[in-house]
Amino acid sequence: MASDMKATVEPTKKGFSVCGYEKIEYDFEFLDGVFNKQNSQLADCYSRWKRCLAVMDLNIFNIYGKEMKEYFDHYNIELKIHKTMIGEKAKSMETLLSIVDSMTEFGVYRKEPVLVVGGGLVTDVAGFACAAYRRNTPFIRIPTTVIGLIDASVSIKVAVNYGNYKNRLGAYHAPTHTFLDFTFLRTLPTAQIRNGFAELIKISTCAHLETFDLLDRFCEELIKTGFGRTDGASKEVRDAADRINRNGIHEMLKLETPNLHEIMLDRVIAYGHTWSPLHELSPDVPLRHGHAISIDMAYSATLAHVLGKLSSDEHRRLLNLFSRAGLSMDHPLFDEDMLEKATSAILKTRDGKLRAAVPSPLGNCEFLNDISHEDMCAALKVHKDLMKEYPRQGAGLEAYVDASDTGYTINGSSVEDESRKYMNGVEQTVTRDDTISSNGSSTPEYGLSNGKNLDQDKATYAAAGFEPEILKKLNAEEMKSSSTHGKVHVDEECC
Repeated sequence: MASDMKATVEPTKKGFSVCGYEKIEYDFEFLDGVFNKQNSQLADCYSRWKRCLAVMDLNIFNIYGKEMKEYFDHYNIELKIHKTMIGEKAKSMETLLSIVDSMTEFGVYRKEPVLVVGGGLVTDVAGFACAAYRRNTPFIRIPTTVIGLIDASVSIKVAVNYGNYKNRLGAYHAPTHTFLDFTFLRTLPTAQIRNGFAELIKISTCAHLETFDLLDRFCEELIKTGFGRTDGASKEVRDAADRINRNGIHEMLKLETPNLHEIMLDRVIAYGHTWSPLHELSPDVPLRHGHAISIDMAYSATLAHVLGKLSSDEHRRLLNLFSRAGLSMDHPLFDEDMLEKATSAILKTRDGKLRAAVPSPLGNCEFLNDISHEDMCAALKVHKDLMKEYPRQGAGLEAYVDASDTGYTINGSSVEDESRKYMNGVEQTVTRDDTISSNGSSTPEYGLSNGKNLDQDKATYAAAGFEPEILKKLNAEEMKSSSTHGKVHVDEECC
């Protein structure tokens, strides 16, 4: 990212008037095999510094860490890795500060770029750390999930949650460069492929009919083959996936770049984000983001159909695509009360207007404002009745966070689902080179006992290369049986 600030200062009767304009430039590069030694593009970004601090998702490190180290060794670049686990509950200031600690220990120079490798949650938090560190530390982004590649990589928004308010603290901070390497999808769990599929439905439904047609045609194969990246995927599916990904990113960029700082509140890419924050965080076990927005998108489509803005054929085509993809279209907690609370919340952020993006028709978007609560409830009843015709009555497959979601894993089981008694008082769920999560939470690769056997845990950490000193946190923690999983505040918008 290069910045070119132009400004004028004019005296006035009462003082001075300042007017400034800043040019922001950043780029994206499609590059299969970003850690392949034959591809010098990433190394070229660090040739000046001869070293690199990387913030990396621990699950990604466990798969690609060796290859990454060998890559930087090949180019004689010193590599330091801050390994992290970030789920929604750990998308916090505590996590951000742990990254800042690593930046300080590393001695990051003013214009030295930090490398960020991981999904959207990792790039959000690490990006905000860079925005805050000396107010403007550059960073290079390598997203590794479908959501990261298609959605989070396009935006310049970076943020952390504040208490139960989603993305309440943040900034607009563009990376200098983003490498788009879709080969990471070969090792991404199917549940996460499905999770990201929702973002492509989002952008194509309201802005790019050609992409929607491709998603509709190749839905099952795209999910099964990791968008054509796994062995055995046909050339036809791979080619379709490449078109989908390029078109999706291009369309997102065209919509986002004129509104980088979200001055305009009517946003096409907000389709599926009107009522979804409560879907995502209200259940005891949080819904994955893609499933939360799919419920919102499906209901929004029904609302548009009831209002005569979406034909019956297109409405059914869209619902059928959600169902075939295994994405959620309804949830038992989605009732009139939640609808009212979510509507009230979104109005505060959208300047008193609903601004609900809906397809009208497919491939195009319209914004709804003057919709009464009674009309929305009537559409919800229609939607609930329709869901009875679909598999699982509109429930999605693998809709809830589990062991494949970073930041939620203890011993291979989901934190919220099976390990509540070990999570009371957890404030830091970050695993660094020298720091562990409170209460001993870690990834299943380390096989911790969650504090049941400290001697075993010490041996496990030693074998994994961690300092025994970190077990002081375990010794100090009292294992409690209650859970701190809280409900999201509904008096404020949270996406």
